[in-house]
Amino acid sequence: MKKTLVVVLAIAALAVTGCKKKEEAPQGQAPQGGAPTQQAPAGTPGGDPHAGLKPQEIPAGAGHKGKVLETMDSGGYTYAQVEENGQKLWVAVMQTKVSVGDMVEFPDSPPMVNFQSKTLKRTFDKIIFAPGLRIVK
Repeated sequence: MKKTLVVVLAIAALAVTGCKKKEEAPQGQAPQGGAPTQQAPAGTPGGDPHAGLKPQEIPAGAGHKGKVLETMDSGGYTYAQVEENGQKLWVAVMQTKVSVGDMVEFPDSPPMVNFQSKTLKRTFDKIIFAPGLRIVK
């Protein structure tokens, strides 16, 4: 009986000690998708979560390629309507300088369907959120 009580108390002590230890995120690893994330410092209401971040460089032949038909910036993102092989599609990237008429490339990603942009007060039937886009010169 004493041995059982000692074992139970030892397990309980280990469990309590293990619960007090906080796990830390691994250092130096970017989240999946490549772009590092940053959060606004505590106590900074409405801080820009993208502050100091830049869109990723996109290599040639990245996936989609088309001509920009329309573009707008809102909420730290650039939204661009692109025509690719006669099809129109929307892409959103972290705010990037792009103009109507530019030829752009961006990687393929699963599209979001019926995405509602609160800052634009608009719903996109289908939109791709890409890590960046490349202006083809």
